[in-house]
Amino acid sequence: MCGILFSTVSDLSDSAFKRALNCMAYRGPDADGVLRHNNLLLGHRRLAIIDLDKRANQPLRSADGRYTIIFNGEIYNYRELSKRHALDLQTCSDTEVLLALYALLGASMLAELNGMFAFVIVDCMTGSWFAARDRLGIKPLYQMAYRDGLLLSSEPAPLLAIASSLQFDPVGVRQYRKLRTFFNGRTLWQGISQFPAAHYQTAQGRYIRWWHLPEGEKNPPDDMALRQLIVDAVKIREVADVPVGAYLSGGLDSTIVTGLAQQRTDSWTIGFSDSNEFAWAQIAATAFGSRHHAISVAHEDFLATAASMIAQRCEPLSVPNEVLLYQMTREVAKCNKVVLSGEGADEVCFGYDRIFRWAAHHPWDLAQFAALYAYGSHDDLEIVEDAVAPFLKQGNALAIVAAFFQIAHLHGLLRRLDSATMLCSVEARVPFVDYRVVEAFAGTPFAWRMAGGEVKAPLKRIFADVVPTAILQRPKLGFPVPLQQVGLDNATGATWMDRWFAFNLSVLAKTPIKDIENEDDHFSRRTRRTADATNTKHPQATD
Repeated sequence: MCGILFSTVSDLSDSAFKRALNCMAYRGPDADGVLRHNNLLLGHRRLAIIDLDKRANQPLRSADGRYTIIFNGEIYNYRELSKRHALDLQTCSDTEVLLALYALLGASMLAELNGMFAFVIVDCMTGSWFAARDRLGIKPLYQMAYRDGLLLSSEPAPLLAIASSLQFDPVGVRQYRKLRTFFNGRTLWQGISQFPAAHYQTAQGRYIRWWHLPEGEKNPPDDMALRQLIVDAVKIREVADVPVGAYLSGGLDSTIVTGLAQQRTDSWTIGFSDSNEFAWAQIAATAFGSRHHAISVAHEDFLATAASMIAQRCEPLSVPNEVLLYQMTREVAKCNKVVLSGEGADEVCFGYDRIFRWAAHHPWDLAQFAALYAYGSHDDLEIVEDAVAPFLKQGNALAIVAAFFQIAHLHGLLRRLDSATMLCSVEARVPFVDYRVVEAFAGTPFAWRMAGGEVKAPLKRIFADVVPTAILQRPKLGFPVPLQQVGLDNATGATWMDRWFAFNLSVLAKTPIKDIENEDDHFSRRTRRTADATNTKHPQATD
């Protein structure tokens, strides 16, 4: 897990590049490196997880000196791939396996990888380069055209440090204010877009999709086969040369992951003294024998922490819970450099039961979907339609909603998890986002995923011997942050979530909240007129 920065800009100085790279030093406090090859610059900040020796520092060159890589992420099956292809390696790192596989197989090696990754490889013989991102976008990668070249980065902050004068993307603002995150490659910033997940790109500029979410209906997998698959997804995510812990809220998803983990020395939960899930988490921790940490945070620390996070990452936070995730991970970092998370189970197993029940029993209706899904209180069906547009080809409402949640909605959750953990120099791993698990669930019947009207029925059934009975029978609950108690004044009468969105934008714009709110109506009208023009700045993927 690291931070990468790549430039093809001919006149970008080494010093300016290094300053930009260090904007995300927290992503890699263990080592840093910069390499120039003609007009190409490769930068890396390392969080050492596998092969802690400095020989595995990056940029890493192949043994013959031809290829150089910068890589953020983990390849969980790297040992298996090394044996399968009889690779001759100089380190024990998954980075070198990735580099050697590319030299051997080219782009076709992507299909063999089980992991989370964003990387760039430069061919120092030809001057060409190759960039790729994992199937579901677990690891972030941002891009920006600048002067005569291209910049790629793990976060927007280095790109903003180089460009220095970017403005808010009007359509991106609309997406955030209505949907709490960004869709179809957009970001908050004009000129900065997200490199598409499940794609690779070459120096010629084309994006090539190398993985698709399976489409169509199919029979559900055998219970035993599914159990073995999820058990393995957890097991391979424990491979590390540093201590591994687990988030444990006491909900079903985190309890399954923690219960299956072999390295369960530390488990973690967080809450306010008057609002928490400590009792539920303790039930699971006692059953598993983990060293459990229940972290209590104060209301008065919330807004200052949120503002610091927003300013540091140069992006708005999606929901207030993101602050708690960060505060918990600051404590995790004292014991564990890797933490397991149950993120992704709701997407594969229809955990958002209200919207999935609607989709299973009604025809597609955009307005109804927006009423069930959107957060902003104002009307903006145009922006909701734009977000779901790539999935409308699925046909019926259930297929549309299932694909949207598995690809687009999940991407926002993964970005939240990556940001909150990496700000603390901790790597988060997500077993339920193992592509094999996602493919096993894709297209299976609603009646199986919600058998007998039971939310996440397959997970409860096959892990009944792992999850304590009290948690199996516990109703699904959210853990909302009481915004009225954390100091977010609401004198304007706006909804609390609208107020939260305005607070985030005000920090980034360095403008009082009231000024952001007062310009909302004017801003919305202005952004609608610029939407089409702004759309052209974002990449179009090629199948």
